Amino acid sequence: MDKYGLIGYQLKHSFSLGYFNEKFKSENIDAAYINFEIPSIKEFPKVIAENPDLRGLNVTIPYKEQVIPFLDELDKDTAKIGAVNVIKIIRQPKGKIRLVGYNSDIIGFTQSIQPMLQPWHTKALILGTGGGAKAAWHGLNNLGVQCLYVSRTPKDSHCIGYADLTPAVMEEYTVIVNCTPVGMYPKVDFCPQIPYECVTPRHILYDLLYNPNETLFLRKGAGQGAVVKNGLEMLLLQAFAGWEIWHR
Repeated sequence: MDKYGLIGYQLKHSFSLGYFNEKFKSENIDAAYINFEIPSIKEFPKVIAENPDLRGLNVTIPYKEQVIPFLDELDKDTAKIGAVNVIKIIRQPKGKIRLVGYNSDIIGFTQSIQPMLQPWHTKALILGTGGGAKAAWHGLNNLGVQCLYVSRTPKDSHCIGYADLTPAVMEEYTVIVNCTPVGMYPKVDFCPQIPYECVTPRHILYDLLYNPNETLFLRKGAGQGAVVKNGLEMLLLQAFAGWEIWHR
C-alpha cells in the first residue's frame, strides 16, 4: 500500500488527513494518508527512512521553509517563493531517494483568484510577508498584477506599513489579499487594520483564511460593495494540485 502524509507540528486540525483518506476511499485507491507530527525538522530524514512506501508529503507550519535544505531540488516557482508545501518522493534504483519540493499554494491561489480579475485589477496589496504571502505575490505576478507587501514592520520599497495606506494608495491598489492569521477562529472579532472606508465595488478582498467562513475582513469589504472570497477553494485546489504533482 502506498503512503502519503503530512509533516508539521500541532496537526490535530489537519485538513489534508481527512481530505485524502476520503479521496482514497471514494475512488478505491489502495493508499493511506498519515500525519507525521514531528517536534523538530531534524526528525524529517527519519520519517523518510522509516517509511519505504511513502510516495509524497505535504508540509505545513512550521516547516515550509525549514525543510528546504533536506531536499534535492526545487520547482522554479517554489525556489522564488522559498517555501515548500508538497514534496515528491522519487525512489530510484539501488535504494536512492530523490526529494523534489513544490508549492501548490501558488497553484491553488492563482486558479482561485484568476476568474475574479477584471481589467482594472492591475495592482494588489498583500497583507503579510510569510509563505502564504509569497505564494500570493508570485501568483499575482504571474497573472500580470503588480504587488506591494503591507506589514507591521515595513522593510523596503516593496513593503509598506499599514499607516501608509492612504486614500490614493487604496484607490490605486484594487486587489487586497489577507495572508495574515488576523481574524482566524477563535479570534473572529479582529481584522487587518486597513482603511475599509476606502474600499469600493471596484475592489477584490481575498482572505486566505477559511475559518470562519466569512472573516471580519471580508464582512467589512462586502459592506463597502467589494467582491470578496475566502481561502476554502484555494485549499481544495492546492490539495488537488499536490495529488497531480505526486502522480505526474
